[in-house]
Amino acid sequence: MTDALAATGPRLRALRKQRETTLTELSAATGISVSTLSRLESGDRRPTLELLLPLARVHGVTLDELVGAPPTGDPRIHLRPITHHGMTMLPLSRRAGGIQAYKIIIAPGTARRDPEPKTHEGYEWLYVLNGRLRVVLGDHNLIMVPGEAAEFDTRTPHWFGAADPEAVEFLSLFGRQGEKAHVRARPRGGPAT
Repeated sequence: MTDALAATGPRLRALRKQRETTLTELSAATGISVSTLSRLESGDRRPTLELLLPLARVHGVTLDELVGAPPTGDPRIHLRPITHHGMTMLPLSRRAGGIQAYKIIIAPGTARRDPEPKTHEGYEWLYVLNGRLRVVLGDHNLIMVPGEAAEFDTRTPHWFGAADPEAVEFLSLFGRQGEKAHVRARPRGGPAT
């Protein structure tokens, strides 16, 4: 922190010189006296938030840039995809228990003619984004297209794969038994919109 504040003076001077602004012009734009600005640039005055805010605004930089703060960590979540037999599952949530969300991509050319339905505890909801998804659910053999959704108890024998040689992408929500995804098309008691 001390090093960052000490480096602020030279950074302020460099910004002002880069913009070809005089101390008098900067004083008029910020309301900070010329003598205070001069002492900030030389390091004789410790920068405060009250002084740095108007300087950052006038120079068009963030406070972090003004004081040379170290970069913060990347806020994005980097969840690792799982790939198995031409199917890539990208976890979209990391919630312990409860409903888990995945984006699933079935690679081109991995369409299977011989589905092997499985069962397990839980409840699943599917929504097709791109391509055509073949879903075998109990006695049903369905082809789902973009915009279609299905939900089912996973104790029913089920299997899904690409209906064509092209890739298929879909979202899957999977939850413990009884956790259904409830999607409403219209408010209760109200007309459809």
